[in-house]
Amino acid sequence: MLKNIFKNYVYPIATLAGSIIGVGFLSLPYITLKVGSIAMLFYFIALAAVVVSIHVMFGQISLKTPDHKRFPGFVEFYLGQWPKKIALVLIVLGSFGILLAYLIIGGQFLSILLQPFFGGSPLTYIFLYFVLASFIIYFGIAAISRAEFLALTLLLVSFTIIFIKESWQISIGNLIALPQEFQISNVFLPYGAILFSLWGVGLIPEVEEMVVGRKKSLKKIIIISTLIPAAVYLIFIFLILGISGNQTTDSALLGLKHFLGKEMFLVAIFMGFTTTFTAFIAQGLLLKKTFMYDMGIKEFWAWGITCATPLVLFLLGFNSFIPLISFVGGVLLSINGILILLMYRKIGGKAIAIYPLLLVFVLGIIYEIVYFTR
Repeated sequence: MLKNIFKNYVYPIATLAGSIIGVGFLSLPYITLKVGSIAMLFYFIALAAVVVSIHVMFGQISLKTPDHKRFPGFVEFYLGQWPKKIALVLIVLGSFGILLAYLIIGGQFLSILLQPFFGGSPLTYIFLYFVLASFIIYFGIAAISRAEFLALTLLLVSFTIIFIKESWQISIGNLIALPQEFQISNVFLPYGAILFSLWGVGLIPEVEEMVVGRKKSLKKIIIISTLIPAAVYLIFIFLILGISGNQTTDSALLGLKHFLGKEMFLVAIFMGFTTTFTAFIAQGLLLKKTFMYDMGIKEFWAWGITCATPLVLFLLGFNSFIPLISFVGGVLLSINGILILLMYRKIGGKAIAIYPLLLVFVLGIIYEIVYFTR
């Protein structure tokens, strides 16, 4: 009985929720500092509702589509060849951007954890992170589903430990304070980062394949899997901003060094490493299977392209964190959202649910493009 519960519910939820909890959430306290807690809470509730809706819609699409397809395959099935080509470009570019973000931050975390013991340069630990993740991606989803569950459990335990031990440092004044310097350009800053942090469309077909014989439970699994990260992020913002206030850094955990003791700081960094590492693997598996199923690339080469490209981009100097995730979330994922809405319409989705979401994505794309080209 317990084994079936884990197989049919716990592991699928952990796989999707764990893949959603990646590196994007580390930017949220800093962005909250820039826009203010009230504005951030509004954005968070609104965009969480948007993402839950999109996830549920894509789950319904997945149930009505032949198995062993990934996002571009879905687009081709419902919208045709040209939209599929657009989707492929978006998926590949977006996935490489996501993997690069994980590599940048995850490598920093690994360096902090191991450099005091083994020495070496930060680049050494970027390579180590890359090698470990690439090895696991080669062997597939069976191994990572349990790792996602353990990583998610560790994340929640780590939050609890930090909250209990460091609650005396939390200042409510830090949470309700207005942004120090109001800038009109920051008003929509949360959009891309929150979308990036909550998006988990790519793993939904994986989860559907994990719940064989229990397809009716997919909607419930998707909703729970999206709400868990949302709740975790709100707690994370509360903890980080409450402790570090206006000294919060763009990669939130690194800024805790000046406020936590050595042991608690290392707990926080280990938490960050574990969550980014498992998310890197989940995203890598998704991209590898996209290359295999939707582009006809043999498994070895699909694995090689998936894993090597983020490292090459890093070595070429692409290493800015918040602009990277904001652009991926605000533009590439928004376009994916539009494609999902068009597919949902094809399976009989109601227009009243489609057009408001379509407007959100179009306005978000316009803002991000204007913001990053000004």
